Amino acid sequence: MEKYLFEFIGTLVLVLLGDGVCAATSLNKSKAKGAGWVVIALGWGLAVMMGVLIAGPVSGAHLNPAVTLGLAVAGQFAWADVLGYIVAQMIGGAAGAVLVWVFYRDHFDATADEPDTLLGTFCTTPAIYNLRRNLVSEAIATCLLVFVILALGTKGNALTVGGIAGNAGAIGSWPVTCLIMSIGMSLGGATGYALNPARDLGPRCMHALLPIKGKRDSLWSYSWVPVVGPIIGAAAAAGLYLLVF
Repeated sequence: MEKYLFEFIGTLVLVLLGDGVCAATSLNKSKAKGAGWVVIALGWGLAVMMGVLIAGPVSGAHLNPAVTLGLAVAGQFAWADVLGYIVAQMIGGAAGAVLVWVFYRDHFDATADEPDTLLGTFCTTPAIYNLRRNLVSEAIATCLLVFVILALGTKGNALTVGGIAGNAGAIGSWPVTCLIMSIGMSLGGATGYALNPARDLGPRCMHALLPIKGKRDSLWSYSWVPVVGPIIGAAAAAGLYLLVF
C-alpha cells in the first residue's frame, strides 16, 4: 500500500505542476499568459522530476500506466502490482487536476468565453483532428519514452557512487526530465504529447465533473487516443527493448 500511496502522490504532483503550467500560460489575467510552448515543455519536464523525486525511492516513480505496463511486459516489474499502480496513478492525476482548478479558479472564471482553452488546461486535444494519425503520434512518442526509460537501466548506463551500483534511470530524475522536455519540444506539436493515460483521462473526467464556468464538452470522441496510443507505444517499446538488449 505504501508503494500505491507514493504513486498517487507522485502523479498528483506531476499533474498539479504540469496542468499548472498549462493554466499559467493560457488562462486570462495570469502573469504567465502567452509564455509559450518552450515554457510548457520545460514545466512538464520539471513536473515529472518533482514527482519522481517524491515517489522514486519508494515506488520507483512510474507515475504513468503506460510506463507500468511497459516495464511489466519487459519483465522489469511484477504483474501482480500493475493494477494497484494504475489505480493509484489515475486517482492521483484526477486529484492534481482538481487542485489546479482550485488554485486558478479566478483565472478559469476570467477565461469563461474560451472553452477550448479551458479544456486544454486539463487534457490534450489534437492540433489537427485525425484520430488514426493522432493515435500513431501518441504511440510513437510513448514508445520513445518507455524505450529510453528502459535503456537507462541497462548496464551501459550504470553508475557507481561510493562503491554502490545503480543506474541513471533509478537514482537520477534528470535524464527522464530531459527526455520529457525533448519529446515535448520535438514531438508535442501534433497532439500535445499526453504520453500518459493518468495525465489525460483523470483530468478529462474532472473537466467533465467540475462546475467550470463556460466549459465545453470534454471531447470524449478523442479521449481514447491518449489512453490506447500510449499503451500501444509502451508495449512496442518493451518488445523493442527485449529484441535489442
